Amino acid sequence: MSFAATILTLYPEMFPGPLGISLAGRALADGIWSLDCVQIRDFATDRHRSVDDTPAGGGAGMVLRADVLAAAVDHAVAQFRPGTGRGTREAGGGGPRLREPRLGGEAGPLHHPADGPPPRAGEELSVPILAMTPRGKPITQARIRELASGPGVIILCGRFEGFDERIFAARDIEEVSVGDIVLSGGEPAALMVLDACIRLLPGVMGATLSGVEESFDDDLLEYPQYTRPALWEGREIPEVLRSGDHAKIAAWRKLMAEDHTRLRRPDLWERHVGARGQPASGARQKQKDQGT
Repeated sequence: MSFAATILTLYPEMFPGPLGISLAGRALADGIWSLDCVQIRDFATDRHRSVDDTPAGGGAGMVLRADVLAAAVDHAVAQFRPGTGRGTREAGGGGPRLREPRLGGEAGPLHHPADGPPPRAGEELSVPILAMTPRGKPITQARIRELASGPGVIILCGRFEGFDERIFAARDIEEVSVGDIVLSGGEPAALMVLDACIRLLPGVMGATLSGVEESFDDDLLEYPQYTRPALWEGREIPEVLRSGDHAKIAAWRKLMAEDHTRLRRPDLWERHVGARGQPASGARQKQKDQGT
């Protein structure tokens, strides 16, 4: 089974972008994951292929229309149904697929009233639908691991002033943020989420432990890393890392991970210790300074 990613975007040419090179690119070519880029504008119903309109109540900018977005989402969900090949090894890789519009540039039939209510995310194959928005819940490494263990993901990329709010309840879409920043569109954020998922897929990273002992595991930041030369600009690699004593090395790394998390990310530290502040002891501080 391969991990199938579907991107709903106004700029499909932005994909695969950086995901077409290095580990992710090789995995795409090998069929470990697949990419389907869907042009949202193909699902517009007017001759101008309009996807947005002015905000209700007034204000600057434009808002993506719920009806157009819903049509695009319904199409993407339908691609994961049994027999379509999405989310299976048969889907293969080799680069992104672009949905072909009907003749005349109009979108093909997606969902007909006679078929009953449109499908909702998670009802058939549990394929999550994410909408990239700064209003969303910050995504975590734990959530990334959940996504990477499933059949794939559908990611909706916003533009302009964002989405018509009704789309989220109508299609059970998960609003996701990659940080307290505002981007010009959801595409860069979608690339980040996909990169985080793809690197965890079996066969992508060479070393099995590469995706285990790293930041955010157990709500801790990763310990500091060093390599040759042992002495650089008067700065030495901590002695404990050159000792060959694996037990001491493991203890030092745990200590460093805890201290770095406590100092740099107090929010993670509170979760790690159960919302109890725990300053480093004098002995711990001395051990940190000496690298032992």
